[in-house]
Amino acid sequence: MRKLYYAAFGYMIAGVASGLYYREFTKLNDFPEGQFTQLGLAHTHLLTLGFVILLIVLVLEKVFDLSRSKLFAWFFWIYNAGVILTSAMLIWHGSLTVLGLESSKAISGIAGTGHVLLTAGMVLLFVALGRALRRTSAPEERMPQAQVAARG
Repeated sequence: MRKLYYAAFGYMIAGVASGLYYREFTKLNDFPEGQFTQLGLAHTHLLTLGFVILLIVLVLEKVFDLSRSKLFAWFFWIYNAGVILTSAMLIWHGSLTVLGLESSKAISGIAGTGHVLLTAGMVLLFVALGRALRRTSAPEERMPQAQVAARG
């Protein structure tokens, strides 16, 4: 649980810092206010996908003991790699936009890889959660309906 707590805390700091970077970097470079750049998306990705989601997973861990599943460790590392990779590419691409420089297809490809890792991490989380739900369900919930009716 401490890993989840520290990771969520780290994303909260990174999310706030990326918002500050977005505001100050655009001002410093006289970037037109209101014009789109991916820097603002990095702020929301870090806060939502990192901070908020991991706090929710922390609660799920407390309730369902998700870390008993080997899949949970896979989820943790793959998901975090996805958040970091995606956010880093948003910052890189957004910074290039503010500087008036051309981005490359490689940046988009790497960001796409980050999104694939996020998806794989979410799938692993749901499989681990499903197993935890089966592990903690009441015996009546695991019985076929005919046996439950016969008991009734």
